[in-house]
Amino acid sequence: MTTERLTVPADAAGLRLDVWLAEALSITRSAAVRLIEDGGVRVDGAPAPKKLKLCGREAVEADIPAPAPAEAKPQEIPLDIVYEDGDIVVVNKPQGMVVHPAAGNPDGTLVNALLWHCGDSLSGVGGVIRPGIVHRIDKDTSGLLVVAKHDEAHLTLAAGLKTHAIARTYAAITVGSPREDAGTVDAPIGRHPTDRKRMAILPGSPAARDAITHYTVLERFSGFAYVECRLETGRTHQIRVHMASLGHPLLGDPVYDGDKNDFARRHPAYLHGQCLHARELRFTHPRTGEPMCFAAPLPPDFAAVLDLLRRQG
Repeated sequence: MTTERLTVPADAAGLRLDVWLAEALSITRSAAVRLIEDGGVRVDGAPAPKKLKLCGREAVEADIPAPAPAEAKPQEIPLDIVYEDGDIVVVNKPQGMVVHPAAGNPDGTLVNALLWHCGDSLSGVGGVIRPGIVHRIDKDTSGLLVVAKHDEAHLTLAAGLKTHAIARTYAAITVGSPREDAGTVDAPIGRHPTDRKRMAILPGSPAARDAITHYTVLERFSGFAYVECRLETGRTHQIRVHMASLGHPLLGDPVYDGDKNDFARRHPAYLHGQCLHARELRFTHPRTGEPMCFAAPLPPDFAAVLDLLRRQG
């Protein structure tokens, strides 16, 4: 179960709660009514009565039940395997591939491909939806992930994530150029209070989690920059939210307004979402203790965008 925390806008005054909630959560009206009747909705901290009319600016909490897990099925989908042994698989995920099945993406995911490739030799820690998945990257982010083939490897790698022993370095292109050549964004991230497709910086909110991104400007162009980002934590949309908070969203990012510029409008063939690539992955092998380091070259479209920016200056 997840809890969505929303604020009713002033212009929603007079609407019934179920009508507004259905729109705010992108669910059916009947589903909104069921949530209210089951006691899963609170308004200003109190259980919501049926047929409540809103005054505007109320704080609403809605408990969304987790969907019943459906076991992911193997699918013969090509994979770019960077490294594999009896304990782990390191994969270079293409842009556009979802990591695991979810609403709207029931198949065609990295998990479906891994199940075909690995058979039963994947960790069960992630359950039937996320077997072997230790960490994730967004659908439209490309690059490296390490996958666990058994539970011991999974638990060891997951512990490494918590202690920042797994180093993840990303290449990104920002709209505009950060003022400093290098810097750190230390700002907690949580679900956006009114737009569930977005994450947001929420200082002081119990719904937010600590998030730290270190960035270095590699090249500056006219109106853009090629940036390296190193994650100290790994929150949903972390780099995208943090760079946007500096006034420099990632080029091509439709969620955080990185697609609202002349370059994106002139070159849509090269932009299929944010310019973000998980370029380097460092960790300790979960069984041997050997330091491991992997790098993945920029995808062709990302490299082509860089070339265009370099030529335009």
